[in-house]
Amino acid sequence: MKRTLEALGLTALHRIDPEAAHGLAIRALKAGLAPAPGPVTSPRLRTQVAGLDLPNPVGLAAGFDKNAEAVWPLSQAGFGFLEVGAATPQPQPGNDKPRLFRLTEDCAAINRFGFNNQGMDAIIARLSHRSKGIPVGLNLGANKTSPDRAADFARVMEAARDHVDFATVNVSSPNTEKLRDLQGKAALAGLLGGVMEVRGDTPVFLKISPDLSPAEIEDIAEVAGSAGVAAIIATNTTLSRDGLRSPHAHQAGGLSGAPLMDRSTNVLAHLSTLTDIPLIGVGGICTAQDAYDKITAGASAVQLYTALVYGGLSLVRDIVDGLDRLLARDGFDSVAKAVGTNREAWL
Repeated sequence: MKRTLEALGLTALHRIDPEAAHGLAIRALKAGLAPAPGPVTSPRLRTQVAGLDLPNPVGLAAGFDKNAEAVWPLSQAGFGFLEVGAATPQPQPGNDKPRLFRLTEDCAAINRFGFNNQGMDAIIARLSHRSKGIPVGLNLGANKTSPDRAADFARVMEAARDHVDFATVNVSSPNTEKLRDLQGKAALAGLLGGVMEVRGDTPVFLKISPDLSPAEIEDIAEVAGSAGVAAIIATNTTLSRDGLRSPHAHQAGGLSGAPLMDRSTNVLAHLSTLTDIPLIGVGGICTAQDAYDKITAGASAVQLYTALVYGGLSLVRDIVDGLDRLLARDGFDSVAKAVGTNREAWL
């Protein structure tokens, strides 16, 4: 019955503007109108990443709950961890609307939000009053008009460090002009140095683009290792439009969803040959098999977002339970033992 209601709700949401539909989804979560099995776990699924104890390795990617408005209901939806944000020092409206497009034929989405959020003060205030449960992290961003974007990341980090379990430096969004320039070796080293100085004991993750060259991936692995980054999230959205069928394929912005699976997993596998830093696989996960493929390619954990647009929050439990079965099928008694066991297939 609950699945039928969720399916009807998704059908209704898909008949209205995507961004308005997302706002309604957040309101429904806050009202308690969502699956709430609690964190789904098993002895096989329990794992540790960057010192964080996770009931399972399936997390929610940043961008779904930008302003940390629905942390508690999302923590009860079956995830093993959450990431909210991105948060910038000052509130900003983001880019002009429309800026979110469903690519239904491709099980994908394109967004060009541009870090729209209520600002770090409002977001951190909510995080400081959250009920403790699964690990919750904050994606750090920079204001579009900032004269010193690297300083913005450090400013948000310092303000948030006592209220989150991890923080992610996001220099990989394609929707803020020249933000990806901060992935360059020298710029990234300086930015991470500033963030690490003010992080306290909070683990710092780094989120990278899927559109990097092999040489750029090598540079990032080197800089991240030298800086003491606790995990690397691979990857953010892509600017590629290869193979799309939707009439919205021409829209500017970052592409997420099923078409990103191969590209992001290739980057993940390559990165896993260059560093011992734990990796979190993101991009194109729609099924338990997709999550398992990321893990066997080198990820210690994974994150979802776009698939939830098409499958609803009940998809979380489906993926977690399915992942448990796949681990058992192949004789793995823990997630950690499966990490990287099929890396070569993606290189």
